Amino acid sequence: MTQFQMLLFLVGVHVLGFIAIAILMIPALRNNDPGYEEDSSDGSDDGWGNRPNVKPDPTRWPGGGIPLPDAEQSKVRLREPGRFTERLTGPTRRPVHDPERKPVRSS
Repeated sequence: MTQFQMLLFLVGVHVLGFIAIAILMIPALRNNDPGYEEDSSDGSDDGWGNRPNVKPDPTRWPGGGIPLPDAEQSKVRLREPGRFTERLTGPTRRPVHDPERKPVRSS
């Protein structure tokens, strides 16, 4: 393949790519009309994210103050200086049990 053919091939690929992008963008930009209103009477879009925009009742929110009695402090504070692994204690090991009989050497 000569240099001219290679250049022609690369230009052709890019032109085809730009045409494909333009074809895909036309439908997306067509419905961007400010007077366009979608028919939402069927109610199929009433999911969790489409709740009415109402401010919550402040009496239902817990206030500040001391932590609840069942709240348990974490063992390690991540904001303190030092390494995280230095502050964690490993699990306790099981105690070693003495053998029931003395081992006997065989000769």
